[in-house]
Amino acid sequence: MKKIGILFGMEDTFPQAFIDRVNSKNPKGIIAEAVSIDKVVQNKDGEYAVIIDRISQDVPFYRAYLKNAALTGTNVINNPFWWSADDKFFNNSLADTLGVPLPNTVLLPSAQHPTDTSEKSFRNLTFPMDWEGIFDYIKFPAYMKPYAGGGWKNVYRLENKEEFWEKHQETGQLVMMLQEEIVFTEYFRVYCLGRKAVRIMQYEPRNQPHLRYVLDGPPTDKKLLATVKDYTLKLCEGLGYDFNTVEFAVRDGIPYAIDFGNPAPDAELTSVGAENFEWVVEESAKMAIAAAKKHKPGKMNLTWGTFMKDAVAGK
Repeated sequence: MKKIGILFGMEDTFPQAFIDRVNSKNPKGIIAEAVSIDKVVQNKDGEYAVIIDRISQDVPFYRAYLKNAALTGTNVINNPFWWSADDKFFNNSLADTLGVPLPNTVLLPSAQHPTDTSEKSFRNLTFPMDWEGIFDYIKFPAYMKPYAGGGWKNVYRLENKEEFWEKHQETGQLVMMLQEEIVFTEYFRVYCLGRKAVRIMQYEPRNQPHLRYVLDGPPTDKKLLATVKDYTLKLCEGLGYDFNTVEFAVRDGIPYAIDFGNPAPDAELTSVGAENFEWVVEESAKMAIAAAKKHKPGKMNLTWGTFMKDAVAGK
């Protein structure tokens, strides 16, 4: 019997709905359950054919457990090795090579020195940096956000240079990005599962979290939606994420990719709404069952994006 596990934290609705949906389909020789861990021994596991990871970004113990499980043959969705290596600034750089429109973005050193470092640790960093060149490139208003992480934590909208200097000091040891503001007429959040199933959702990021998913928004141009879908697939295929959301802000008819490395995206019924919830439960169940059927015991069953595959192939 092949087992599909789901590893989760504070989520209330999605994990059990996922388990119930997989089991309701009664796939031959496959069963779904919540992951149960009683010990983690090096190079020993193999209990699960597939694990859907919803929490290891917040629990380093789980991330280490998943890497060990992957080595022993589990197909972990999303790939824990790539997830550990990825960050949002690199995402932007890769998206640029894929031809996806992006807001102008720069990387900033942390306001405070990292622990166990001093000024001598930064002798390769020009002082002062070319701040005027940076501000001229980005322009204000602008957004400042962590180069890694998510959940709308430590995100600032800045009106001018003076506000930048004030707020940057609040970020401590966080490495931040400064990004051009895209004044949008439409905004989309897009689920992408298995790098093929796409659901485009109208979204209003300026609302409170429980009101961000626009359930009865105005009609949208079909050509624009087709472009959004195309960019979503390009990004997820390049990055190698099988469970992801991508966000686009539309300015002058052009969808700009704003945030597209969300490997544990919100899937709670109370926030995404009943129709979106039903879609993600159904598509994630189908994806996990397909992965379990392809699973080869004792082999490496992880999937990788075209960036990594092309790099290994020397392309």
